[in-house]
Amino acid sequence: MTTPAKSVWRTRIIAARRALDDERRTREDAALASAVTSLAPAGSIVCAYVPVGTEPGSLSLLDALVDAGVEVLVPVTTPGNALSWARYTGADTLIAAGYGLREPTGGVLEPEAVTGAHAVLVPALAVDIRGVRLGRGAGFYDRTLHLASPDAALIAVVRDDELVDLLPEDPHDIRMGWALTPGKGLVRLGSADRAK
Repeated sequence: MTTPAKSVWRTRIIAARRALDDERRTREDAALASAVTSLAPAGSIVCAYVPVGTEPGSLSLLDALVDAGVEVLVPVTTPGNALSWARYTGADTLIAAGYGLREPTGGVLEPEAVTGAHAVLVPALAVDIRGVRLGRGAGFYDRTLHLASPDAALIAVVRDDELVDLLPEDPHDIRMGWALTPGKGLVRLGSADRAK
């Protein structure tokens, strides 16, 4: 269940994202694509996401990982379940899916595919310096991230001003170990623990 404080944060951040001009959004997305290639070695697996709407990042972020020799898995959603995964092989293989998302047309992998990931790039509206992540509230990542390897880097992807001091936290929230922002790059968060 979402706390009222989380909904206030969501409303504020979504409004701020919508107010961003296209030039700044393009500049920030390019910075994220440039920074992402240092996150995982060639031959490794990164679970990422296909950015939609005002989410930070663009397909160039995914393409940069693929060009660096990383296998990129992106989410496939089924309501009420953990995320399944599919290989990202390019923009031309993406189709419209539920929740306004785009998903690959290839074969679907079980939720446990995240276990093999070196890093997991997680969309977030905000993340705090302790690693508490604010998502959109559908719970997909809450049902999925516990499957990731304890050695995997859990990385919230946010804009610079969305890395904040303190967010409300629920008992089921899994903390991020890192934030990736356009201006600050990869930032270590206060707690590598996955639970508070």
